Amino acid sequence: MRIAIVHEWLTTYAGSERVLEQLMILYPEADLFSVVDYLPEDRRGFILNKKVTTSFIQKLPFAKRIFRNYLPLMPLAVEQFDLSQYDLVVSSSHAVAKGIITGPSQLHISYVHSPIRYAWDLQHQYLNETGLNRGVKGWITRGILHNIRKWDYRTANGVDAFLANSAFIGRRIWKVYRREAQVIYPPVDVESFTYKEVKEDFYLTASRMVPYKKIDLIVEAFKQMPDKKLVVIGDGPDYDKIKALAGPNVSLLGYQSFEVLKDHMQRAQAFVFAAEEDFGITPVEAQACGTPVIAFGKGGALETIIGLESEQPTGVFFKEQTLESLVDAVNRFNRERTRISTRACRENAMRFSNERFRREIKEYINQRVVEFTSITM
Repeated sequence: MRIAIVHEWLTTYAGSERVLEQLMILYPEADLFSVVDYLPEDRRGFILNKKVTTSFIQKLPFAKRIFRNYLPLMPLAVEQFDLSQYDLVVSSSHAVAKGIITGPSQLHISYVHSPIRYAWDLQHQYLNETGLNRGVKGWITRGILHNIRKWDYRTANGVDAFLANSAFIGRRIWKVYRREAQVIYPPVDVESFTYKEVKEDFYLTASRMVPYKKIDLIVEAFKQMPDKKLVVIGDGPDYDKIKALAGPNVSLLGYQSFEVLKDHMQRAQAFVFAAEEDFGITPVEAQACGTPVIAFGKGGALETIIGLESEQPTGVFFKEQTLESLVDAVNRFNRERTRISTRACRENAMRFSNERFRREIKEYINQRVVEFTSITM
């Protein structure tokens, strides 16, 4: 069976690339396609150092630095990939990868990290955060996103089977495409996060500092709790703004190595997570260390963290992204801390291992191939 794997863009190693890495382990003979490929030579191991077929966007001016600005051209770009020689096409999509063209004798399975967030339900948030909610540029952007929505909906018909990375994204797929999606949680390298039972007297948050991660909310909340220490790991566009908000009980460490991050995750009283994520890998990594999570109770966190209503909780939820709600959650965590077992946290995290992902997705694809073959033969 000839297999093609289509990925959005190859510029770094993040959440969607972890899915790609496991797909490449399962199907090392597959050919790989991507809108652009700017991975440095020393970071290509997770794609088995394969040669990647890229689109015309790869050669456009300044694309390496501003390839996202070419979003209006990306639908056209992925449609130019000639996949006619492949029996099975697997797309890993959070923007345009699912829009590739396949024929009636080809099986196309799309693992969707999310429909294009900034074109659908998060459009207004995106426009506000980028300053594109007014003026001529704003109207041009709205027009572009309108056309992308039409294209995105139309191309859903070319997908034979949808996979979602969480039930939350499954609901978004249904809302946008009116298609059912099987949930297979993404892989988390839980084995690399060593369990530690004894915790120290500080809280931890770690993230790229961009608006939707709400690191500013966490820092301001702890500023109101001067008796509690917070360590913040990560950098990004909002770093200076967040640094200005920090009180003396908040330590900003900036970008740190994996070993430093893991060490802090192992020792923290709790990991604080205030974003609304489609899945959310870092809360799972924290639990793998035996560390409970204080999280905003929306999105994928509701599927990866077990709340206080359970007999074996692994964390505490807060209902609103407000200072009052987060401060209340930290205080509830302190009152209920003895109910949360570090072992329960570890066991919960193991549900999301790499091995589990490979097993589930291979079983699913094999089943769909058998069903599809019986129809097309």
